[in-house]
Amino acid sequence: MSLLPTNPMNKVLMAILLFEAICCGLAIPGMIQVADAPLGQALGLGGAAMALCLVAAGLMRRRIGWVLAWLAQLACVALGFAVDMMFAVGGMFLLLFVITFVLGRRLEATRTAG
Repeated sequence: MSLLPTNPMNKVLMAILLFEAICCGLAIPGMIQVADAPLGQALGLGGAAMALCLVAAGLMRRRIGWVLAWLAQLACVALGFAVDMMFAVGGMFLLLFVITFVLGRRLEATRTAG
C-alpha cells in the first residue's frame, strides 16, 4: 500500500505525518493534565508516536516508510486509550491520510490510462 515516488500526493502525505507528529507531541500535556497519566508514561507514549510519525515522514520514499506511516496512523489513534481526545484527533488524521492516499492512487490510475 504505497504510491509511486513521483506521485505529488507523497508530499501531502509527508505534511500530514508532520502535523500528526505535532499533535502527538501536544497530546503529552493532555495525558498529564486531563488523564492524570504519570509523566514517564505520557512522555513514552506521546514521544514514541511522535517519533514514529517523524521517521515515517522522512522515509516515505522507501518501502519501510510506508509501513511506518500506516503504523503511525494506528499509533495516533491508539493514543486515545491514554487520553480520549486522541481517538478523535487520531481518527481525523487517519481519515485525511486515507483520503489523500486514495486520491494519489486515482492520479496514478489516470496517468497510466491516459
